[in-house]
Amino acid sequence: MDENSRIKVIPLGGLEQIGMNMTAFEYHDSIVVVDCGLSFPGDDMLGIDCVIPDITFLRENVDKIKGFVITHGHEDHIGALPYVLKEINVPIYGTKLTMGIIEGKLAEHELLDVVKRKVIKFGQSIHLGEFRIEFIRTNHSIADAAALAIHTPVGVIVHTGDFKVDYTPVFGDAINLTRFSELGKKGVLALMCDSTNAIRPGFTPSERTVGSTFEHIFAEHTKSRIIIATFASNVDRVQQIINTACKYKRKVIVEGRSMVNIISVAREMEYLKIPENTLISIEEMDNYTDDQLVIITTGSQGESMAALSRMAASLHKKVHIKPGDTVVFSSTPIPGNEKAVSKVINELYQQRAEVIFQDTHVSGHACQEEIKLMYSLIKPKYSIPVHGEFRHLKEHGELAQSMGIPKENVFLMQSGDVLSIGTEEAKITGKVPAGSVLVDGLGVGDVGNIVLRDRQNLAENGIIIVVLTLEKYSNQILSGPDIVTRGFVYVRESENLIENAKNVVTNALMDCLESRNADWGKIKMVIKDSLGEYLWKTMKRSPMILPIIMEVE
Repeated sequence: MDENSRIKVIPLGGLEQIGMNMTAFEYHDSIVVVDCGLSFPGDDMLGIDCVIPDITFLRENVDKIKGFVITHGHEDHIGALPYVLKEINVPIYGTKLTMGIIEGKLAEHELLDVVKRKVIKFGQSIHLGEFRIEFIRTNHSIADAAALAIHTPVGVIVHTGDFKVDYTPVFGDAINLTRFSELGKKGVLALMCDSTNAIRPGFTPSERTVGSTFEHIFAEHTKSRIIIATFASNVDRVQQIINTACKYKRKVIVEGRSMVNIISVAREMEYLKIPENTLISIEEMDNYTDDQLVIITTGSQGESMAALSRMAASLHKKVHIKPGDTVVFSSTPIPGNEKAVSKVINELYQQRAEVIFQDTHVSGHACQEEIKLMYSLIKPKYSIPVHGEFRHLKEHGELAQSMGIPKENVFLMQSGDVLSIGTEEAKITGKVPAGSVLVDGLGVGDVGNIVLRDRQNLAENGIIIVVLTLEKYSNQILSGPDIVTRGFVYVRESENLIENAKNVVTNALMDCLESRNADWGKIKMVIKDSLGEYLWKTMKRSPMILPIIMEVE
C-alpha cells in the first residue's frame, strides 16, 4: 500500500509514564499536535524544575505543523507549551477554561502577543490542513475537558484525552456518549484511550460523592478550623468546598499561588460561583474564630514548597497549625509522592491536628467498566492505549482484547514509535527522536545526564578543590597546594586529615615535576589520582576533586 495514503500516529511523550503527554498526527504535509505537557522531576533529578518532551521531530518538520490542539488544562497536557512555542510558534486550539489557564502561562512567559489562540466550543470542528478535528465533551477532574475526533482521509481516530464517565457532574453537562456512539456507527479507525485507571475494576464514582463527604466532615467538626488540601485545577472540588462552607456559614481563605491563579481564572469565566462576602484574604483571618473559617490550600501531594507543607513544618508566615485543627487531604498521592505525603501527615499529627484522608477524593480517570463502555460505543478497528505507565497500557490492551479487538490490532507503543495506519493494515514503521528535556530555571535542555551525575556525586560525596601556583618556565611550586572542601568534612575538626592530604599532593607533585615532561593535564591527573587514593584508603569516601593551577611569570 502507498506509504503516502497512511496516517502516522507519533507519540512524543505520555507513554511509559504519567505526564509529558504529546502526540503528533501526520498525513502528507500536515501535522497536528495533540497536547503539550510536562512531567515533574524524579528524586534523582537534583535541582530540575520540570521535564518536557524532546521536540526534535517537530523542529525538523516545523513547516508542516498546523497547530496544537489541547484536550484540557492540566500541567501534564499544557505545561510544556511556553517552552515549545518559543521554538515552534503555531496556533493553539482549546476549550474556554483550558485556554484561560494557558493564557495565564503565556502571559508569565511574555508570549501572549505572539501566539495565536482560538477557543473552540464542544461540537465544533476545526480544519487544520488535511485534518478536521471535532471537540466532544467529556468529564474529568478539571472542567471543559474534551475528547477529539480526528477526521482524516484514511478514517476517524478518536482520542479520549483524560476522561471519566460522570452522569452527575458538579458543573456543566455529562459526557456526550451519544456522539461517541454516532461515530462508532459510522466506523472508527482507531481509539486512543486513557489508561490511568485501567488496572482498577468497576466504575469511577461521581465527583458529587465527595460533596457528601465534605458535608459529614463539616457537620462533625463544628468547633475546629478546617483546612482542605486539594489540586488547584480541580475547580469542581473547590466549588463543593465553597458550597459546604456557605451552608455552614464559614468564610473561605484560598492559599497557594497556583490555587489563587486558577480560581481567579475560573471565577472570571464563571466556572466557579462564589457568593458575595464568602472569600476573605489571609490577612483578615484574625478577625474570625476558628469555627468560622475554612482554608483551601495547595500541597495535597506533599510538595515541599507548597502551602500545606510549610504549615505542617511551621514555616508558613500566616497560618500556624494548632491542636484541634481539622486537615483534610482531598486527593490520592500520585505514584512516587507517597513518602512526601506521609511526612506531611506525620508533621500535622505532631502539631496535634486531626487529619482526614478517607473518602475525600475521587479519581478523574475512567476505571475498567468505563473503558469497556468506550470500546462498546466506538467499536474501533485498532486500539492504541495511551496515558499511563507500561503496566497500565498492558492491562488496557488486555481489556481491549476482551472487547473483541484482535491482539494484532492492539498497539502498545513507546514514545517515539511511528505507527502507520492505512485502510487495510497498521504497523509500526519506524522511530523518531523522543525523550526528556530537563528545564532548570531559564535553561532548557542545558542540563543532561552528565551534569545530573555530577550533581549526584556532589550531593553524595562533596567536593575538594586543590589550588596551587607554579612559576611559568621552571614549574617550581610558588604557593600551595591549598585545599578547600565543601560537603566533605568539617575542616576545623579535621585539620590532621587536610594536612596529610596536602603532604600527599605535594609529594606526588614533586615526583611529577621532576620528570620534566609534566604538562598541566598530567599534573591535574596526578593530583586527582594521589588524593583520591589517599582519601579512599583513610575514609572510604570519593569526593569530586577539582585541581586549579595558576601560573606566574
